[in-house]
Amino acid sequence: MADRAGVSETASTGFTGPDATSTAKGAINLRIEPQVRQLIDDAAAVLGKTRTEFMIEAARQQATDVLLDQRLFHLEPDRFDAFVSALETPPEPGPRLRTLLGRTPAWRR
Repeated sequence: MADRAGVSETASTGFTGPDATSTAKGAINLRIEPQVRQLIDDAAAVLGKTRTEFMIEAARQQATDVLLDQRLFHLEPDRFDAFVSALETPPEPGPRLRTLLGRTPAWRR
């Protein structure tokens, strides 16, 4: 699904990215040390890719991993049940929380 900004959401990850129908591309300029550049070039060559292809693929994968790490986690069935139980039955508020909730908020003073 694309919005007016040319960004689409994929069903597999739920993340947005450039619309597949968009032909506009942007540039990213990087300053890296020669040995890092050579390392990237060597790895790209092993995979039969250009430096650009390799870097885009690696950056896209890392970005997806970071975002999924913030959204998705796996639990064994027994731990999942304990997690759901904790969400559904939170502990009773302690005295400090009761005091905090009893205060008049600053924006209402």
